[in-house]
Amino acid sequence: MFFDFIGLRGILNEQAIEFLTRLKLDINTEQDNLLRFLDFHKERVRRKELAAGTVKNYYRAVKLFCEMNDLSLNWKKISRGLPRVKKASNDRAPTLEELRKMLEYPDRRIKSIVCSMTSGGFRLGAWDYLRWKHVTPMYDKKSEITAAKVMIYAEEEDEYYTFITPEAYYALKDWMDFRISYGEKITGDSWLMRDLWQTTNQNYGARWGLATNPKRLQSTAIKRLLSRALWEQ
Repeated sequence: MFFDFIGLRGILNEQAIEFLTRLKLDINTEQDNLLRFLDFHKERVRRKELAAGTVKNYYRAVKLFCEMNDLSLNWKKISRGLPRVKKASNDRAPTLEELRKMLEYPDRRIKSIVCSMTSGGFRLGAWDYLRWKHVTPMYDKKSEITAAKVMIYAEEEDEYYTFITPEAYYALKDWMDFRISYGEKITGDSWLMRDLWQTTNQNYGARWGLATNPKRLQSTAIKRLLSRALWEQ
């Protein structure tokens, strides 16, 4: 965005090379260009068109680019006047009634997603790592499931475990059993969330996947699904 703002042409790689060349020739002019770029977006923040945190991210991206190429700008001068980022947002947790309404949304995946996230308390990005082997049911002396242990961000630095309710576990299991009933081979490495497939003889078009060829549903798609369910319900 910065490269486009200062009028550099070509693809990103070409813009980067040209910017480095211009910096080495006249660092003060390019520093002024960066100040001009930030001022433009600070005005957008004042008009409430942009969040303050977004401007700071623009600044960080340019700073990192320069530092990785051993170029020293006056970062104190440049960063002075950056809009203050709010440490708390205006959003809130959904109410129990809203959660119940979301569960009525006609998508088989919604119950397992909502129940798992509300009882396990994990973030949206965890779905990018969750496989069936990361969910372990826990039993009491009567061999009844009392909870399930879920490994979050498995094999990553941020790995930790949490627990979900029996209701959430059974919602996940019902979803996995439904997939098995349509021919998908479920193993420990199967992704917990996948794309949908055609379940009737009616032709729905090319956007539907194959039951036997699962594709992981990424966290960005799950976010859209949750948003759609919330607003429609």
